[in-house]
Amino acid sequence: MTVATSRPASARPEPAGVDNRLVVGGTPLTWRALPTPALPDPAAVLAHTAGHALAAARQHATHGTELLLSTASRVDAAMRAELLDAGFTVALVGDDGVHPSAPTRPRAAEPGRLWLLTSGSTGRPKRVGHTLDTLTTVRGDQPDRTWLCPYAPGTYAWWQVVTLSLTQPGQHLVVVEPDELDDWPAVAAAHGVDAASGTPTFWRRTLYRDSAALARVPLRQITLGGEPVDQAILDQLREVFPAARLSWIYASSEVGASIVVHDGRAGFPVEWLGRKTPGRPTITVHGDELVVTSPYHGAGLAGPIHTGDRVQLIDGRVLITGRLDSDEINVGGSKVSAGVVRGVLTGHPAVVWARVTGRRAPVLGAMVVADVVFTPTAAPVPDEAALVRWCAERLPEYAVPRRIRVLTEIPVKETLKSDV
Repeated sequence: MTVATSRPASARPEPAGVDNRLVVGGTPLTWRALPTPALPDPAAVLAHTAGHALAAARQHATHGTELLLSTASRVDAAMRAELLDAGFTVALVGDDGVHPSAPTRPRAAEPGRLWLLTSGSTGRPKRVGHTLDTLTTVRGDQPDRTWLCPYAPGTYAWWQVVTLSLTQPGQHLVVVEPDELDDWPAVAAAHGVDAASGTPTFWRRTLYRDSAALARVPLRQITLGGEPVDQAILDQLREVFPAARLSWIYASSEVGASIVVHDGRAGFPVEWLGRKTPGRPTITVHGDELVVTSPYHGAGLAGPIHTGDRVQLIDGRVLITGRLDSDEINVGGSKVSAGVVRGVLTGHPAVVWARVTGRRAPVLGAMVVADVVFTPTAAPVPDEAALVRWCAERLPEYAVPRRIRVLTEIPVKETLKSDV
């Protein structure tokens, strides 16, 4: 096993954003002020806190050691065994130092390599190789911003915010730990956050819990991604922040950031399909599947990548409705998009969140069922029959949910995604 010192010989120039302000655990500091941990090389770092994750990211940016970064909760025993067998030293990093487990098959490090674990939406998470350069997709001059980072360390979305702050002067960062998520608007307001990126579930939970506190955050840039983005959540955010720029991004570990939309509408213009621009991704559709050819792709994934995401073309827009393996429900031979039904339900003024699935049924094979969460201010609160009527007015008969269950809380995973 090769162990890096705190100042490896391969040290690079300091990142351009090294003097940007960071707020970690309520404490203001800078990237430069972060400790530089002595990490094994190659290392799979399981960070105890966001601060330890940021220190590992800065260590990689400065020294180019091979790194996979995650939280311990996202790496189960089987994944740890896979990483050890792949030559990584698995290192738990916390306030009490670095605790390494030696690889079962030691190997030489690959300089500059960053590894991401996918979200596991198609099964077990898998490793996707990148570099700091392929993860850095914002390169032009940007207005000064103070960004909120609520994502789990090591995820693609986390790296997108982190690389922005590392590589661009004037892009400051306020990090929210998992136990601060429910109260993040107060943290953001206290530290001058004016830009925030989160999943639709993240924004829905915030609106559900305390929309008044959210409105006190002086947001000028609101970004959504990581899940299908429907018109309802865009409209709700626009109502609270009429002057902010509202953006949604389609990105993944495999193809990087591929689609960016700023017009406040769900989906993207159909005219973007097949458009070829040097240095930018090319987006096409094969059957019902989104296909992306991107300069920001992961290692070994050059050329057209079948994303596994289902799309529909409606009124001149290309809507991403969900995963191919879970979005389609076959009701007696008729195909139903769970994402389209979900969009109809969240379009109801009393519904803040919905999950739509198929349930086995005699004769039909499957029927559409749903879970919903109502807005706290819903008055009157609709009953199941009223929601069924709402759907029946907007969907074909076979797509109308036959059972609708009311939940009291919006479910969320560590990745800030809902189980939809």
